[in-house]
Amino acid sequence: MSADAVPPSAPAVPPSAPPAAAAEADGSLIRAEDLWRTYVMGAEEIHALRGVSFTIAPNEYVAVMGPSGSGKSTLMNLIGCLDTPSRGRYVLRGKVVSEMNDNELAAIRNREIGFVFQTFNLLPRATALHNVELPLVYAGIPKDERMERARRALAMVDLADRMTHKPNELSGGQRQRVAVARALVMGPAILLADEPTGNLDTVTGEEIMRLFEKLHAEGNTIILVTHEKDVADHAQRTIHIRDGKIESDEKRR
Repeated sequence: MSADAVPPSAPAVPPSAPPAAAAEADGSLIRAEDLWRTYVMGAEEIHALRGVSFTIAPNEYVAVMGPSGSGKSTLMNLIGCLDTPSRGRYVLRGKVVSEMNDNELAAIRNREIGFVFQTFNLLPRATALHNVELPLVYAGIPKDERMERARRALAMVDLADRMTHKPNELSGGQRQRVAVARALVMGPAILLADEPTGNLDTVTGEEIMRLFEKLHAEGNTIILVTHEKDVADHAQRTIHIRDGKIESDEKRR
């Protein structure tokens, strides 16, 4: 998933009230039906995904794993509305995302998905508070409300005492917490994390995973892509992708 391709997320629910995301009739928040993604390379067709189907319910915590070239990044791009399938159907909160144009995809991405990246993607000269506030600025939220909501989001990730610090004044774990607060500030339907512990040491990575567990317990739906089994083991469910297909789909609890 390309960090450069994604503007800060901007759905419309304050972080003090995680969304009880609207489910479809079958109870799903996400429904993928026979998703294919094919890339044409000269005369050759590369099938990155080959008929992938699954559902994810509101408040599930799901890890997606697979080796390099398995299709897991392609799948995450589809879930994150950064790409559309070559064929098949993707439904998010009752909306058929797979049939949307680029502008409609951008609107869904901004409203419904909070992104967390391995590299944090913080503005180096901005304070933690301003970094978290940015999605609200883009959404046209008035300044007083922006400040209050950004403060609440930072408090959610236990950084109430670091609001005026810039990224170079924060540890790696604290920077990732700022990134998580930014992803949550507008109450997205999904928190989508791409290798969220990849740039952190083991102890700090465990702190971030405990934070995800706390956010999940508070009602957030979390999907993370990782190649690390110990990270995936924090999730309720692991979907293994290999050669563009779902190899296994296991629930732990």
